[in-house]
Amino acid sequence: MTRVSFGSPELHDFLSDAPDDHVKLFFADGPRTVMRDFTPRSFDAARRTLVVDFALHEQGPASSWAREARVGARLEVAGPRGSLVIPDDFDWYLLVGDESALPAIGRRVEELRPGVPVTTIVAVHATEDEQRFETRAQWSPLWLHRGRAEGDARLLVDAVARLTFPPGDGLVWIAGESGLARALRDHIVKERQHPAAWTKAAAYWKRGGGRRARAHRGLKGAGSHRAPASVYSLESQPCDFAMA
Repeated sequence: MTRVSFGSPELHDFLSDAPDDHVKLFFADGPRTVMRDFTPRSFDAARRTLVVDFALHEQGPASSWAREARVGARLEVAGPRGSLVIPDDFDWYLLVGDESALPAIGRRVEELRPGVPVTTIVAVHATEDEQRFETRAQWSPLWLHRGRAEGDARLLVDAVARLTFPPGDGLVWIAGESGLARALRDHIVKERQHPAAWTKAAAYWKRGGGRRARAHRGLKGAGSHRAPASVYSLESQPCDFAMA
């Protein structure tokens, strides 16, 4: 994972109200331009700075751009078109996913209210891919190392199956590869009998098909809003980032 900080005076009207918002970044791919969805890791309205994390294990124009990016590199971004804002009034939170979910997981953990229990279960390649989050919530992380194994669904489902859910109303948030998200949601809702209204699953990408438009299942109690489409021209800035 590499972190890129972008700045632009054009970001004066940029909004990102939910941890799992997504924006579209535009990359050159030979003679054409392609779009990819990314989660804003953070946005500083006062400094007009947008931070985006890139998973370098993936292949494609986005990863290639991030590997070669230097201070002053330029990129265009559109969105976010809308936000699904989940009230921070649950008794506990469980956030599960692969590397593609880390920006949203990290942002949600950091923005939760002080003292609320939140457990994260994330499948990554190895120890060096683990991350630290600064939070006042009561955070319990579990990192699963896939190594050379292909597919994270069984790894994550087994980890969730061993977990005892706390009492009270809990939000379960799942994101990652399409099959992973589907398997986890089925386990949570059908086997663990967790309320579907308090379970959110998002397919961020499909094995063999790269990143995809994010498909979300509905969540009771969440508010949403739409924003007009905007395209911003950004310039990368110096950014310090330590994984662990």
